[in-house]
Amino acid sequence: MTPGFLHSARRIVPLAWPVLVGQLAVLAFSTVDTVMVARYAAADLAALAVGGAAYITIFIGFMGVVMALGPIVGQLFGAGQLAQAGRQVHQAVWVALGVSVLGCSLLAFPGPFLALAQATPEVGDKVRGYLLALAFSLPASMLFAVYRGFNNAVSRPKAVMLLQLGGLALKLPLTALLVFGAPTLGLPAMGVLGCGIATAICMWGQLGLAWLTLRRDPFYTPFHITGRSLDAPSRPALLAQLKLGIPMGATILVEVTAFSFMALFITRIGTTAVAGHQVVINLVSLMFMVPMAIGMASGTLVAQRIGAGDPADARGLAWHSLALGLAVALLMGIGVYLGREAVLGLYTGDRIVIAAALPLIAWLVIFHLADAVQAITAAVLRAYRIATVPVLIYVAALWGVGLGGGTLLAFNIGGGVPPALQGAPGYWVAATAGLVVAGALLTGFMAWVLRASAAQPVPAV
Repeated sequence: MTPGFLHSARRIVPLAWPVLVGQLAVLAFSTVDTVMVARYAAADLAALAVGGAAYITIFIGFMGVVMALGPIVGQLFGAGQLAQAGRQVHQAVWVALGVSVLGCSLLAFPGPFLALAQATPEVGDKVRGYLLALAFSLPASMLFAVYRGFNNAVSRPKAVMLLQLGGLALKLPLTALLVFGAPTLGLPAMGVLGCGIATAICMWGQLGLAWLTLRRDPFYTPFHITGRSLDAPSRPALLAQLKLGIPMGATILVEVTAFSFMALFITRIGTTAVAGHQVVINLVSLMFMVPMAIGMASGTLVAQRIGAGDPADARGLAWHSLALGLAVALLMGIGVYLGREAVLGLYTGDRIVIAAALPLIAWLVIFHLADAVQAITAAVLRAYRIATVPVLIYVAALWGVGLGGGTLLAFNIGGGVPPALQGAPGYWVAATAGLVVAGALLTGFMAWVLRASAAQPVPAV
């Protein structure tokens, strides 16, 4: 390890760990739901898998559009243009409200997702109730994404982390109460519906605390975010955010749907198969939070150095963050694989579900390494306000190789697929291959961008 690497790591880690803790709190929302519903009923767990796939598809895609605020504010912050960074927050609020209208409509009418999953009537009814509850939480989630994106961009991730931990502290007992009920209080057991209601309550509470923080913390005073009415929509500012945000959202949407549609298609194989898949996808999502946090931290620092007119430092941070992410991902992947049975036992005591999940774990190390590469390189490219080319890479790799190839293997389309690669394992084999392709292409493209920035330095904002 060179001194340059260690210097970069000392700058990345203080920003990455609060992002990681906060994101783990966010993921713990679905983990809490999965663990509790798994102990409630298999039909509710299947509904959670389908409903969760639908919600994540909508939420993550639209959140990507809102999160374009991050690279823009990061560059402005690095350039010392604090008031202009605050004005970008007001425009991001309009973006968040706009995508919320569309997102709530999709959640309230989930027919297309149910058709893809070919869910039974019982599971379908549970999915509808769950998604309707989440429709009420979506506006709060989108507006909180504005708060999150701004704070991460100005190197203040702890302000986000504390609220996310507070939301989780409320989510855990509230979900238990609503899922299993409280007969002494006259509260019936709601199963998966209770998960959705608990999430909605927690997200609106988080948003309220975020607003109070912006108003009362003197750190935000130079940005002039509060203490005045919401700025009117600005066409140039909105177009700038959407120009970056739409491809960012599309990139994340392709990534998420490549895996959420796996759950929808695996549902056709059977309840046991989708239950095993749900456990493993939650596990790898939990692991993904580490390289994601490193990517977000490095993206913040790279954007700030671009804004400050220091492209050489930006390039060094980009490569060092990738090396750091790979080292951590390798250690995590090997550790989880070696202790796979004990880890799966934390999710469920159902030996049938564990047996369905174990073959999927076989691909975990390679899957996680490739996932780390694509997450960090994509974050660095966003810091340079580059998001269109990654969309094309994700479509080819994750939809084409991953989802398309997985469908061919899982359902033995064309014949000749070995039995070991049919069913849910087929999707995981293809998804791993797709991530490897995506990671390789994104790394190559990032190298080209960094070389180009050396030849023609990126101007300060």
